[in-house]
Amino acid sequence: MADADMPAPSPNPAPDHAGHRARLRGRLLGGDVDGMADYELVEYLLALAIPRRDTKPLAKALLREFGSLAQLVSADPESLRRVDGLGDTAIAALKIVQAASLRLLKGEFRDKPLLSSWDALLDWLRADMGPIDVERVRVLYLNSRNMLIRDELASEGSIDQSAIYVREIVKRALELGASAIILVHNHPSGSPEPSRQDIAITRDIADAASRLGIALHDHIVVGGSEYRSFRAMGLL
Repeated sequence: MADADMPAPSPNPAPDHAGHRARLRGRLLGGDVDGMADYELVEYLLALAIPRRDTKPLAKALLREFGSLAQLVSADPESLRRVDGLGDTAIAALKIVQAASLRLLKGEFRDKPLLSSWDALLDWLRADMGPIDVERVRVLYLNSRNMLIRDELASEGSIDQSAIYVREIVKRALELGASAIILVHNHPSGSPEPSRQDIAITRDIADAASRLGIALHDHIVVGGSEYRSFRAMGLL
């Protein structure tokens, strides 16, 4: 016979992870974000997308697979889909974190002269290009006040090389009425040191652009969380 003092069992007991999830929510709302591990942030984010599942194991597996929080949210959707248990809703949750972060960083210089917002520009470039594993070349086109007109992907290459077409970059600058450009590309190896090819193509672009009154302000090479500036290195 059941003890009369014992409460009747709930017909639908809450999952064991429900209390843990509530504690994570309390820490987030209470301002303890700095004290939370990366996997806890990912865990709670995934819980919003997959509410009926304990997402801690998946969060830890994702960080092991991709190496860091930055690389995880920067991963392309196809790579994320290869992880068992991660569907499109959860992938979209991860990608919106990346999109929101980059938009916030870009907002620091969007309506300002880039040369006076250099640190904000570098923060954005490192966040955007540092984690990706394919080499990409981007061109920032600036007006006469050094404000950003357009940010365009010029080329995307293999893991170790990407073609830069001098004529196409200069032609596009003329089409946009740009007065100056900034080249940016990443090294997936993690080393930001410019190669001989980087130096040669940069000089070709600088020469071609200058003949048409377009300045090449800098060429930024991003490698992981580090960068190199051709201007600062005396290469321009």
